Amino acid sequence: MQSYELLREVLKTTSAKQMAADLGLSLSLIYKWAEKPEGDATGAGANPLDRVDQLMQSSQDARIIHWLCQRFGGFFIKNPRSHNAHPEFLIPATNEIVQDFADLLAVIASAAGDSRIDGTEAKTIRKRWEELKSVTETFVACCENGNFSGIRNAPSGKDSPPAA
Repeated sequence: MQSYELLREVLKTTSAKQMAADLGLSLSLIYKWAEKPEGDATGAGANPLDRVDQLMQSSQDARIIHWLCQRFGGFFIKNPRSHNAHPEFLIPATNEIVQDFADLLAVIASAAGDSRIDGTEAKTIRKRWEELKSVTETFVACCENGNFSGIRNAPSGKDSPPAA
């Protein structure tokens, strides 16, 4: 789906007039965002979704999308890369998930040992949780696709930046 198509769908359930008022923009600009762009939809003429996409492409920094997802109460998990199926990687992958979950529980137990969790401990717990979600999502997606080589080749997420 193209960004303008999504915005068109959103405007079926959201008041364009209210959106314009909330954003301090003209109603015509809101409707313009929901139209198929003519020519090159970059720069000031691009709708906000295209601008965020351009920002992501330019920076290659996943913290932007993580921040957006957290602002709306969710989280972002990157899809695994596609590869040919190699079921022999299935057992080590399940072991990795179990180990990552055990690691998360160890971090939580250590942090809660004094019956309180400070900000640094909370960030560490969040980081381990994000890593576990990423590894598990890769595993689940590979299971759904019957394609287990993605499990072996997927980054563990342990080097990714901490969530904001």
